[in-house]
Amino acid sequence: MDIGFIGLGAMGTAMARNLAAAGHRVRAWNRSGGSVEGVEMVTSPAEAFAGDAVLTMLSEDAAIREVLLDSGVLDGAPAGVVHLVCSTISVAFARELVERHDAAGVGYLSAPVLGRPDVAAAGQLNVILGGPAEHAARLEPVFEAIAGKVWDMGEDAAVANAAKIACNMMITMAIEGMAEAVVLTEGKGLPREKFFELMLGTLFGSRVYQNYSGIIAERKYEPGFKAVLGLKDLRLARELAAETAIGTQGSLPMLDAVHARMGAAIEAGHADRDWGIMAEYTIDTAKG
Repeated sequence: MDIGFIGLGAMGTAMARNLAAAGHRVRAWNRSGGSVEGVEMVTSPAEAFAGDAVLTMLSEDAAIREVLLDSGVLDGAPAGVVHLVCSTISVAFARELVERHDAAGVGYLSAPVLGRPDVAAAGQLNVILGGPAEHAARLEPVFEAIAGKVWDMGEDAAVANAAKIACNMMITMAIEGMAEAVVLTEGKGLPREKFFELMLGTLFGSRVYQNYSGIIAERKYEPGFKAVLGLKDLRLARELAAETAIGTQGSLPMLDAVHARMGAAIEAGHADRDWGIMAEYTIDTAKG
């Protein structure tokens, strides 16, 4: 296939490389330049829209709006191309994107992904898919190159975005839960590594606990996913809660707590560290 790619951060670079390695022609545009093995770099986002499909891996709503909507790129895109938005965006913006793509005659799929850069590099991302089935069927070769599994959330594209926001919210809750458990156990002399061995071998053996217990145990917070982006995703979750959590006046207590804690960790100077740093902030704060 002839595939465009916009946004070559750690995740996007790995995805574009895997698409090229699978034999697709990949043309990529990145705001800060750069290069990827096997990928043709182009000088404008419009050039990335000139093929069968284009994937965007931009950081937030505002970046997508600036690059594709305000610039007129989407309105000038050729008929027949299908656009996959693979980053975490708000449900409200996803709805707007569906309308704007329909008006422009461009296919649209919400396709946010679960997985850190190492998972992206292995081509084993979990793709949370929403949108018309005919578009998804056309793009099976794309998913084969980047995904371990595609999870179909149905024809309403924005539902996939709600699911991704909820997943990221739950990751932060797991991080905070492990941090508070360390406060209880390390404070009584049990090394966090020993506690995590117990935790993983009994009650909490899933990938999220495996990944982040290792990060917390080793205190290695080089960014796989920056805390400032985690805070953005928690803001999106709170916006969604305001729409859906009617019985609690738009507020969810655990969500509010992790949002405040991530914000405090960022205010303490950790914006560009991995969002697992929230755990170390909690542990250090509890020690006094």
